[in-house]
Amino acid sequence: MKLYLDTSTPNTILRIDDKEYTEELGRDLAENLHAFIRDKLAENGGSFLDITEITFMSGPGSFTGLRIGAAVVNALASELNVPLYDHLGNKVPVILPIYDRPANISKPRK
Repeated sequence: MKLYLDTSTPNTILRIDDKEYTEELGRDLAENLHAFIRDKLAENGGSFLDITEITFMSGPGSFTGLRIGAAVVNALASELNVPLYDHLGNKVPVILPIYDRPANISKPRK
């Protein structure tokens, strides 16, 4: 099964082969992403072990969404030993998110 994941916006997009699913995970992305993927794989008669390749929308987009999604697909691709592609179709060893702006890091108070 070919898996495509886009976590760059509050609406997570998951494609499994030719079927597309959208779920508004927003701030619950880290907590619910694995279950969302697992459940949709099961609906298609599969499991994580049936994934043959992964494509990820690597950006630009939400800093947190991209970080969470990249961590998930990097771990899955590594553990399942399947090819990993960025949204441009380039085969990559790991996904490096492309952010739409630098991180907003607060200055220390002291």
